[in-house]
Amino acid sequence: MLGPDAAPAGQAEGAGDRVIAPVPHITLQAFCETAELAAAVQAAAGDRRMQKALLKVQMGGATAAVEAYRHAPTPNVILIEASGEPSTIVTHLDALAEVCDPGTKVIVVGHVNDVILYRELMRRGVSEYLITPIDALTVVSTVSEIFHAPGADPIGRTIAVVGAKGGVGASTIAHNLAWAIARNIGLATVIADLDIAFGTAGLDFNQDPPQGIAEAVFAPDRLDTALVERLLSKCSDNLSLLAAPAMLDRTCDLPETALDGLADILRNIMPAVVFDVPHVWTAWVRHTLIATDDIVVVAAPDLASLRNAKNLFDLLRQTRANDRLPKLVMNQIGLPKRPEIAVAEFAKALGIDIAASIPFDAQLFGTAANNGQMIAEVQAGGKIAEAFVELAAAITGRTGPRRSRSALFEPLLAKLALRRA
Repeated sequence: MLGPDAAPAGQAEGAGDRVIAPVPHITLQAFCETAELAAAVQAAAGDRRMQKALLKVQMGGATAAVEAYRHAPTPNVILIEASGEPSTIVTHLDALAEVCDPGTKVIVVGHVNDVILYRELMRRGVSEYLITPIDALTVVSTVSEIFHAPGADPIGRTIAVVGAKGGVGASTIAHNLAWAIARNIGLATVIADLDIAFGTAGLDFNQDPPQGIAEAVFAPDRLDTALVERLLSKCSDNLSLLAAPAMLDRTCDLPETALDGLADILRNIMPAVVFDVPHVWTAWVRHTLIATDDIVVVAAPDLASLRNAKNLFDLLRQTRANDRLPKLVMNQIGLPKRPEIAVAEFAKALGIDIAASIPFDAQLFGTAANNGQMIAEVQAGGKIAEAFVELAAAITGRTGPRRSRSALFEPLLAKLALRRA
């Protein structure tokens, strides 16, 4: 609580001697009114503890923030400088709340030590209220404390992708979904291949890391944030991979809660975590599915998929009564000479809507697999690539930036590249 002689939040005496935890993979955008605060926030971006954060600074204060997010997703953290009257500050925050995505943290930097204003901001869910002048270290420590304070919610959302039966392309869906979340939605994402013996994520992303998920799963006593971050390999600026060794030197009879520690760490360092779940039914697979934030079930339009998908949905309805229903993705639609159950009938039998329907395209998917590429890399702007983007938006509740007109010829160029391949 602020008082007449209280130190501003984040500026307690001896703050420089405190241990400040590294800031996780987040996006932070600051809207400043004064050059002094803009310089302090920009200096914070160069701090070693902020190296994983993506930080952007612009001028304009709360008014600019409201305009910026009317038609764009909000970052993990918004920092706003507010120098007006307390009533004006509150009005601007109410306007910002109308365009903010759920889970976005807001830090307000004010110019007055006002207890009533502080209480009003806290009541509206503001994460912290700082009083100018502040320095770069105050910015770093404040952001760090938001995500590392006791009881703080993890920043990440876990998404499990599982096939209703073997061979329906669930891994391909998982990998392209992770790519779309990272590239099109703009969230730092990790794809974790849980098929330790036969995983294909390394092949699909053309990666062969010396270490991967096995080191985390089979050595739980060594598991910590530093180890997990060392095991991640970079696929792109926003996408990391926790690969499977794909070796048969040991079996995968894991304890039921074997992945809990790993999932907790990943959720605390990454905004989006996609689990590529193998088509097996063990205690740890069942437990992982039930504990995951969102589930994507991938099915082919055949009777075995329908039966298995119904069993999965029935189980998940019972065990996850307060969660969203899993998303159903129909894959390999239109396979030549194969009798198929109509997508509408499939959805009716399960009592849900289809989240995405992916047509069978042997050349496109085969080319992508053989080249170690994603569908969007082989055929950018195509209908299948757009289906993954729409699925990513539906799961995350966010949309990426609009495509520019310069991307108009991307589908044509992609088709030419596919023919050459």
